[in-house]
Amino acid sequence: MIIRHLGVQSYENVWREMQRFTETRTPETPDEIWLVEHFSVYTLGLNGKREHLLNIGKIPVIQTDRGGQVTYHGEGQAIVYVLFDLKRRNLNSQQIVSHLENAMIQTLADFQIYAEAKADARGVYVENKKIGSIGLRIKKNGCYHGLSLNNNMDLTPFNFINPCGYADLKMTQLVDFGITIETNELAHKIVSNLLKNLND
Repeated sequence: MIIRHLGVQSYENVWREMQRFTETRTPETPDEIWLVEHFSVYTLGLNGKREHLLNIGKIPVIQTDRGGQVTYHGEGQAIVYVLFDLKRRNLNSQQIVSHLENAMIQTLADFQIYAEAKADARGVYVENKKIGSIGLRIKKNGCYHGLSLNNNMDLTPFNFINPCGYADLKMTQLVDFGITIETNELAHKIVSNLLKNLND
């Protein structure tokens, strides 16, 4: 497993690199995890409807190839991209999504924050507010994209969309629960929990 630290990057550059990686990987290519934060951007998934963009101002919108609807990325949000050979790991799409959700839930539990997943609205929630999102693309027996967990960011841009296609869905983040942690450190904790789950 190769773990890459990308720092703060534009969404489109990292997305294109994930596509290239997946297109050119072979059965021998090691799996990778990319840790990143993005400059402010709204992304629309494959099923994303522009009607869920309400009043976005000057923040750019990118139509991407992950599953799901619309979301927002910004600095202070821990993003973990998983570039895995699902066939080699004997995982299907539902299993990898559950692994990603559980990694966030376990990370939050480490801070005594009780979180849960919802089968009808993928992601992770605390007190019915969304704290973690998931979007994946499955291609050539592999996956890319991944998860985002809100740490210490400006949540205001979420007010100008229907997050994940749900009107009035409220967002939250770790700092709202009195947790102060560097975003990169938080990403590492998520990866640690993810790898534990995958190796069990």
